Amino acid sequence: MPRALFLDEPGGEAQLRDPPDDPLAEGEVRVAVSHSGVNYKDALAVTGEGKIIRGDFPFVPGIDLAGEVVESDANAFREGDRVIGTGWGLGETRPGGYAEHQRVPASTLVEMPEALTPRRAMVAGTAGLTAVLAVMALEEHDFYDSEALADTGEIAVTGASGAAGSFAVALLAEAGAEVVASTGSEGAHDYLRELGAVRIIGREALAGAPERPMQSARWAGAVDAVGGDTLATLISEMERHAPVASFGNAGGYELETTVFPFILRGVSLLGIDSNECPDARRRAAWERLRGLLTDDVADYLTDRVVGLGDIGAASEDVLAGRPRGRVLVKVGK
Repeated sequence: MPRALFLDEPGGEAQLRDPPDDPLAEGEVRVAVSHSGVNYKDALAVTGEGKIIRGDFPFVPGIDLAGEVVESDANAFREGDRVIGTGWGLGETRPGGYAEHQRVPASTLVEMPEALTPRRAMVAGTAGLTAVLAVMALEEHDFYDSEALADTGEIAVTGASGAAGSFAVALLAEAGAEVVASTGSEGAHDYLRELGAVRIIGREALAGAPERPMQSARWAGAVDAVGGDTLATLISEMERHAPVASFGNAGGYELETTVFPFILRGVSLLGIDSNECPDARRRAAWERLRGLLTDDVADYLTDRVVGLGDIGAASEDVLAGRPRGRVLVKVGK
């Protein structure tokens, strides 16, 4: 019998048990889940530290899944198709990926690119997908000539040793950008250099609210995985017409800034939403990740692999910022 990780109440202890064998609704598929991951949002949900789950309890968390369709009531997929699920309420309003079998609306899945495996897809997961969407947003901004990030100046990545930040560093470096990685982990410096960072700065260099609405211009672009005062400082230090792609709130969800960087320097703040990303863009992002995620790169970006029963402890570590890169979950047998 397939197993799943259940939360019976917000902040309650997660329990492994057999899920009900519910029939598929029209348009659904049943996925034999091979792998998932522990994102920051998952960690908030599992520990109860954040109000992430908006579905009915008992609830199966996990905002990512990758695996194979074993039953289908949808035209889009048939038995044997390999699929990836992220976003569209997975693990928030609908039962998520911490289950060996999961019912999922077919409309929320994408076909796994042929060269990917479920393991490599979930080394990326929501973290990698969000990072590549952020890099794509920078590349499409008219600050950069010929859609090139090379030779434009330094591009900052905050929260760089976390999962999404690590992917942002690797993707920007692959695109030829001069990446400056910001991290609070001194032990991650060699790791970030190996991913392609040309310079590393401590978290404190961008921490705290900016002293002035506009400070000395330093950055030709930025990917922010932190939010709060760190994002406010980045905005105040952007070059004229440079963009900041923002998707994180680990450093706080409030943003204290002024209109001056936007109306006097033309700075652009680009919000990145991977949850309800349009299907065509989502597919393009996964194709981009397919090119990056060789076995060697996937191994390097993986901090550890845990089972369903270890997700609680892994979630505590993720909230404390301990993992370097991605915490992968091996779900299926």
